[in-house]
Amino acid sequence: MDETRRGLAYGLIAYAIWGFFPLYIRLLEPAGPVEILAHRVVWSVVFVATLLSLTRAWSFLRTLRDRPKRLGGIALAAVLIGINWGGYIYGVHSERVVETALGYFITPLVVVLLGVLVLGERLRPAQWAALGVSALAVLVLTVDYGRLPYLALTLAASFGTYGLVKKNLALPPSGGLFVESAVLALPALAYLAWLTASGGSTFGTEGAGHLVLMVVSGAATAIPLILFAGAANRLPLTAVGILQYVAPILQLLVAVFVFHEPMPPVRLAGFALVWVALIIFTVDGIRATRGAVVVRG
Repeated sequence: MDETRRGLAYGLIAYAIWGFFPLYIRLLEPAGPVEILAHRVVWSVVFVATLLSLTRAWSFLRTLRDRPKRLGGIALAAVLIGINWGGYIYGVHSERVVETALGYFITPLVVVLLGVLVLGERLRPAQWAALGVSALAVLVLTVDYGRLPYLALTLAASFGTYGLVKKNLALPPSGGLFVESAVLALPALAYLAWLTASGGSTFGTEGAGHLVLMVVSGAATAIPLILFAGAANRLPLTAVGILQYVAPILQLLVAVFVFHEPMPPVRLAGFALVWVALIIFTVDGIRATRGAVVVRG
């Protein structure tokens, strides 16, 4: 298997895991969203620490010691990914998987918008068109929901900003996940201790199967991130950009056909507008990449 095919396989597996993740979260009930989030953080630290020890890959810690200012960026990244994880778990727990899928569909467009607002980047006409169509989609979905799709916007904004912060940290995937989870681990452990003392914890009280599923949440968090890193290192950026739509497509299918969440015509029209925006955005990105290759050639 050549490196491109290997990268494609890694990417598809990673996004498939993320796409079917709502099924896993539902298995963690009757645990509430905050308890699930806390366990996800704690067991991520344990799993990644074990992985780093087995691979002897702790050298990244020296870069943190030499550049203490990066700790502020890491703390911000940790808060952002915590908000994203928590919002996603809440969406699944409250039977709003359709809206969480919407959040990940519009994330690439939010990233472009952040590039304009934060980095002062200039957009091509097609990118402005994609943003305009996506804004219309949000308006249509607001009419359908009777409110702003705030959960989807929170997921998109938190993950988009997280990516922006991570870009400047330049940490390896496993090391970055370990440090970010470690920042969140202390409040997570404090919450779990309080929950256990108050008698509200489901960990160890709902049978061995539930306990194992909670522990496995650390591996379920880390493995797709590591696979994604392997894909990103082997594939062109355009291929990675197209692959990222696999997860929300699968989430949407799970929401509609497994969880039987409603998809009325107006909501479907809103999603259709999102897909139009993404098609414009993706085609423009492919053309721009090819043009850059021709110029360099």
